[in-house]
Amino acid sequence: MVLEDPTRTPVPIEAVPVSTLPSRELGSLEAAAIGLDLLDEVVLGTVRDMHRAIATRVHGIVTPATGGLGRPVEVAHHGLAHGLYAGFGYGLRGGSALFRVGDRRGLGTGIESTPTGRWANAFVHGVLGDRLAEQLPDRAIRMAVRHRGADLPLQTDALRAAYPQPSADLVVFLHGLTEDESWWQHQAERHGGSYGDRLTRDLGFSALYLRANTGLAISENGVALASLLDRLVAAWPVPVRRIVLVGHSMGGLISRAACAVRLDSARPWQDLVSDLVAVATPHLGSHVAAGAHGLSRGLKLFAESAPLAGILDQRSAGIEDLQRPRPADVENLPHVRYRLVAGSLAKSERHPVSTTLGDLLVKPRSAFGRTARGQELFPGADRLFVPGADHFALLNHADVYAAMRRWLAEPVPAHTHHTSTGSSR
Repeated sequence: MVLEDPTRTPVPIEAVPVSTLPSRELGSLEAAAIGLDLLDEVVLGTVRDMHRAIATRVHGIVTPATGGLGRPVEVAHHGLAHGLYAGFGYGLRGGSALFRVGDRRGLGTGIESTPTGRWANAFVHGVLGDRLAEQLPDRAIRMAVRHRGADLPLQTDALRAAYPQPSADLVVFLHGLTEDESWWQHQAERHGGSYGDRLTRDLGFSALYLRANTGLAISENGVALASLLDRLVAAWPVPVRRIVLVGHSMGGLISRAACAVRLDSARPWQDLVSDLVAVATPHLGSHVAAGAHGLSRGLKLFAESAPLAGILDQRSAGIEDLQRPRPADVENLPHVRYRLVAGSLAKSERHPVSTTLGDLLVKPRSAFGRTARGQELFPGADRLFVPGADHFALLNHADVYAAMRRWLAEPVPAHTHHTSTGSSR
């Protein structure tokens, strides 16, 4: 597999490692153990280091000023503090070890047995997903098609059972950072159904929802998505005629990255892509992610605040990728129609709120791919600005669906209207 970058010679990109071990759902006790580990390493460690830095600063002033009389107090304070923090740390690590013993013995439930657990799993993977993939490869989230809360095998029989009336036209939805596939149902009841339900009903698509480990690097997830779609097209019960990619936030970046991956297939799935709809996607980076990076650098200027920077520095590779512009990472596919959606809390794209906060996480300029120098990353793309909408209100928004239905109802140009060979079974 190769990920193409127009700024340099294409280089091989390793596929996301697939463990030979059976995939197991992260257990509630293992999740609790991870939580205690984070409390020990991040929270307790941060408080301890800040306490030490502040105490050192204070004693560095008081002890010399008292002619050394404050030295015994300084020694006693450091000894007491060390003992307290060590005791808390031993307790947290002991609790973590006990939870893991219980998990190995089959106690507890799967973390995704409840909506809260599923939300927590997606959130933790967004923040620490790269570390989880490395340390717990058999339990970390893997890129997959999801159906009724479970991974759907990319086998023709399984796909036919899940989609009894498979369409030749597929619309593939990929969520954003710390989200999972259930976010595409956000406020769906208020708007007459989800985007996927309505596109199935109104335009005859088969809607597929994917789940990804959003803590992985965007390029890594792009390779995983390209591989998944290649296998999906080969196993789909009927020959695939058309693919539409719809990504929310980071999902749009991963979709773009996947389109730049070159596979060994005789007819790659990218040839079947007619449209890419990027909803609130930070093509030029997110000001929130960039702000976190800047804040981390600022906190490191002072010994007392430097430990707080350690918390921010725990962010995953996926979050790191969102802090910087990505105009040169991938090329646009010449036959794909790009549809860009941006929102803002304000009523105008040029309002100061739009230019500073946007939808709280992404500014319209970034979502539309317009650089400060006026460069257009998507020349000729269709754009929709949604006033008074935050980042998550764009999921199943009436205005967005109206535009999406109009865009996807347009005839597909003949030179992009290919058909896969479909399943051989």
